[in-house]
Amino acid sequence: MNLSALPDLPHIDSINLTYDAVHGYIPFTSNEGLQPGETSERMLIDHPWVQRLRQIHQLQTAWWVFPTAEHTRFQHVLGVMHLASKAVETLYESLREALPDENVPSRGYVEALMRISALLHDVGHGPFGHFFDQHFLANYDLNHEKLGGIIIQQELGDMIRGIRRTVRHSLATDETLSPEQVAFLIKRPARDEQQNSTQPRWLKFLRSLFCGIYTVDNMDFVLRDAFMSGYSQKSIDVERLLHYTRFTPAGLTIHDKGFSSLVRFIMVRAELFQTIYFHRTVRAIDLELEDLFRKSKDFLFPGNPVDNLQEYLYFTEWSLLMQVSQWRKSQDAHLRELSEAWNRVLTRHLRWRQVAQCTLQFSSSQPEGASIFARPETFELALRNLLPPAIKDIPLRFDVARHVFRPGSVAPAARQNFLYDSSTETIKELETEDLFRNIPQTFRICRVYAENDVYQREIGRAMDILCSRQGADDVTNV
Repeated sequence: MNLSALPDLPHIDSINLTYDAVHGYIPFTSNEGLQPGETSERMLIDHPWVQRLRQIHQLQTAWWVFPTAEHTRFQHVLGVMHLASKAVETLYESLREALPDENVPSRGYVEALMRISALLHDVGHGPFGHFFDQHFLANYDLNHEKLGGIIIQQELGDMIRGIRRTVRHSLATDETLSPEQVAFLIKRPARDEQQNSTQPRWLKFLRSLFCGIYTVDNMDFVLRDAFMSGYSQKSIDVERLLHYTRFTPAGLTIHDKGFSSLVRFIMVRAELFQTIYFHRTVRAIDLELEDLFRKSKDFLFPGNPVDNLQEYLYFTEWSLLMQVSQWRKSQDAHLRELSEAWNRVLTRHLRWRQVAQCTLQFSSSQPEGASIFARPETFELALRNLLPPAIKDIPLRFDVARHVFRPGSVAPAARQNFLYDSSTETIKELETEDLFRNIPQTFRICRVYAENDVYQREIGRAMDILCSRQGADDVTNV
């Protein structure tokens, strides 16, 4: 064979591939053949703000419990970027048809916007993911989405504006990718924002693919977390979900032929929360980490990350764990003590063990906020009042883990997903479907942790009484 006679295939060099355990080959644009000022997807993937996600676990603290679940936010964002292309491939034409009076950008623009938003949606995460949101960023009225939006616009804006093509399509010559629109897509809407926002409808429609019931984000993490933890190799049917999804004038709409796949997705996601994210030992680690982090955080980071973005760039789980390990050599006795406490957590010498558990499910008609279990404080007070006087004040920790199966009608992310009824050829609210309406709206796993199991029987009896008063759907004492 005359190799010199092979045809010129420039697209071979313009596309790079990486192999992913969940999705197979993931393509992205390479650095070959770039025009002056042009940015490739590889340049963003290789940027330190994205590469730092290799040093932040996807599963917060669950990787200490599930030995194979060592995957990181970096693997996740590549998977979400890949699913973003699949979503645009399926949905772009319906987006234009649903909004005929809007100036919907070219397919190349929409795909680039979705892919870059997917790649960068976790760029604001700190060590231990959502835990860091709650126990550090919240002190500055931030979460990883708000901080990510700032990083996208201030640190990565020029590179984003340089994106000219994706693996399949190019932007129109008069189009420039907007960092502000990327930041908008990755941020969950505040209450009533979907209705009151001045952003174009096509952009608000696309945001439902990042913060609705099923999104390019949660479809990837359900598949990935289920696979990496050993829970399931193929837990949900993403292909069927996307195949039966379209944009309609109402918004993101699933055909009734795909409705069973949506219900399956909702239930599997809930099972992952129950069995992995809210595993009893995972939550015990979180309790210890909460105490330890509160004592350590002033020594770990200088202040508001917005004012210290360069320091935040290098602040990851790797740097944090290295930092606390070095405290053992400190001249400061307090830092040495903290280092020893961190080491006990890292080696799984945990103070707290579960002695009682109660799981409650709430429908949209049940007053969840009025429950004794709505807050750990009211839960603790009620249970201690049921204990024998001699043990009423023993050291205990109370944990309430809450998961939302589906958003309520007044939730910020509500009214973004719809159902097409083929029998009547009408588009309906999902809540009109009996099967969807019968899915619980939330569940709470309420647990009591003690230093040992000496009084497990007494605590279990008190928990039984509380749960029976609340009409618990399932009660388990351990």
